[in-house]
Amino acid sequence: MGLIPRILLTWRAPGRTVRGVALMSEPALLALLIGTMTLYFVAQWPAHARAAALDPSVPLQARLGGALLATMFLMPLVVMTVAWVVQVLASLFGIAIEGRHSRLALIWALAAAAPAMLLQGLVQGFVGPGPAVTTVSILAGGAFTVFWIAGLRELSAPLRAT
Repeated sequence: MGLIPRILLTWRAPGRTVRGVALMSEPALLALLIGTMTLYFVAQWPAHARAAALDPSVPLQARLGGALLATMFLMPLVVMTVAWVVQVLASLFGIAIEGRHSRLALIWALAAAAPAMLLQGLVQGFVGPGPAVTTVSILAGGAFTVFWIAGLRELSAPLRAT
């Protein structure tokens, strides 16, 4: 099964889907993270274009340059750090999860929530601030949270029993 069908399946069965990609190698996981961050960067374009049109004192290229730095270079470091912190916190609560599985759960949740993030970027860029952006942002954040928790639960369950 390809990547897109797995992402769509995650919206119906997040735990089962993340278990299906648990054997993903570290280079493939890193490639998934970079690809996901690329989608998140693209998702920001409409909002930055709108902001640049409303306030031309900061040109679009400068806005996109800052977003590129944050999304493509800083976010992967943040993701890896958060996955490590979650692994340490889980061990403090008696839940055994490998570092690789902690990274996988977080990166897969980000990848699976990417369609909602793309929609959020479009709504923010074309509609602007308001209840529509708030609703789509809550949907995207909620989906990410559900996917991440389901992934952590699924990937830590076999290790907890040992």
